[in-house]
Amino acid sequence: VQLVQSGAELRNPGASVKVSCKTSGYTFTSYYIDWVRQAPGQGLEWMGRIHPEDGETNYAQKFQGRVTFTADTSTSTVYVELSSLRSEDTAVYYCARRVVAGGICAYDYWGQGTQVTVSA
Repeated sequence: VQLVQSGAELRNPGASVKVSCKTSGYTFTSYYIDWVRQAPGQGLEWMGRIHPEDGETNYAQKFQGRVTFTADTSTSTVYVELSSLRSEDTAVYYCARRVVAGGICAYDYWGQGTQVTVSA
């Protein structure tokens, strides 16, 4: 199983960014993919999840209206797009495959992370 993310991005405040997470080695439509981020000196922050089979999404309240997750089943790739960027969005963005065992959710595979820097 592999999750391979796109490269680092630099954006101006107010712009948008789209990060990809290409998966392989498993049945793409069988697992949720979550997006989490980590700002400098901060802990992990959950952004939401998408189920690639039907495109069902669940966004964290904080990002509602600014974030969009999509999935392309032809390439087994999920995307996160974040708009109206501000400096506080500077972070490393990760995709992760969600698994559930015994009623407990966990992430068993992670992308390598994508640095997004928002700066004028």
